[in-house]
Amino acid sequence: MQLVFATANKNKVNEIQSLIPDSIKLLGLKDIGCTEDIPETQSTIEGNASQKAFYVFEKYKHNCFADDTGLEIEALNGMPGVMSARYAGEQKNGEDNMNKVLEELLGETNRKARFKTVISLVIDGKEMQFEGIVNGTILLEKRGSKGFGYDPIFQPDFEIGKGGSSYAEMELAEKNKMSHRALAVIKLVEYLKLIS
Repeated sequence: MQLVFATANKNKVNEIQSLIPDSIKLLGLKDIGCTEDIPETQSTIEGNASQKAFYVFEKYKHNCFADDTGLEIEALNGMPGVMSARYAGEQKNGEDNMNKVLEELLGETNRKARFKTVISLVIDGKEMQFEGIVNGTILLEKRGSKGFGYDPIFQPDFEIGKGGSSYAEMELAEKNKMSHRALAVIKLVEYLKLIS
């Protein structure tokens, strides 16, 4: 069975290939000749993941899965959510996005937040979705230099009482075992093992 992961990032493809059965060959977007930007115009994380997976399935005739991730902050009514990558503008700048969040939360005592990843898997036109959520807190300031996006201002709840690290202070291997993405991928992998 061949399956396309709707990403141009070869490292992401290799990472998931190492987790799934050998009977499933994983391809990236470049492998199928897809070089265009896949539209992400939906109003939810679930909708974007679905849109990307169906785009590849319908246009390139390949079974496919795609993911979308967002940071949802309770005091900001779930924002930045689906707008996480471009919260501070179309330039998609991580520093600008973090600064905007920190500014909006100035003086706010409720700093509860969660990272959510949704993976949409489309096989023969039928869709399944897998969700991974990690609850946490938005820190008062950036900490750490690892990771990307909002990692320096997000402290996962599973770190409370341990070192209290932000995502950006954790080793990548450690973060990847317990991240929102990892949790969604684990569910996807379990499902692929069942059907392969």
